[in-house]
Amino acid sequence: MPALMPTAFGATITWLGRVADRDAALAAAPCEALRLTFAGPEGEAHAGLTRPACSRVSAQHPRGTPIRNVRQLSILSVEDMAAIAAKMGVDALDPAWLGASMVVEGVPDFSHLPPSSRLQGPDGATLVVDMENRPCTLPARVIEAARPGFGKAFKAAAAGRRGITAWVEREGMLRLGDRLVLHIPDQPVWAALSVARAGRAE
Repeated sequence: MPALMPTAFGATITWLGRVADRDAALAAAPCEALRLTFAGPEGEAHAGLTRPACSRVSAQHPRGTPIRNVRQLSILSVEDMAAIAAKMGVDALDPAWLGASMVVEGVPDFSHLPPSSRLQGPDGATLVVDMENRPCTLPARVIEAARPGFGKAFKAAAAGRRGITAWVEREGMLRLGDRLVLHIPDQPVWAALSVARAGRAE
């Protein structure tokens, strides 16, 4: 029996970008297409089969430990970005300021897609959702340079709306205007989730 279920939800790609040198700048440069390999988008600073552990996994690994790279792409939605901008009090957010790999439109509550969901493109290129991407302060500097006085507002405004991180399951091409089909795990929510989050054991 298949473990993943295709859905009627589709996400249209409205923006694509690459961060060529993360040490030089977080901002992404827009592009027309991304060639995906198993290591991630070609030419992307966040690509690679492994990455050094960061603060997001500090409960599991010492910082800098080589771990599997499941953060090859940063994906946001048009809907979530509009909500962030409104909360910040700006007319719009440029995806480049956030170091985005991709922006999509059409999937509700995009930032909370179930981990292990798939987004599959027209040629079969497939991305696996790792989890919600928690907002950090790094984009604040880029936003502040472009819109003075608004950078510090980003982290709080983006809570719960920062999009997702993803990794490449199947190689291929993604282009502006492509429609990605959402596939979700065909299983119920874990019965002990609330207990585990509360720090208790049954």
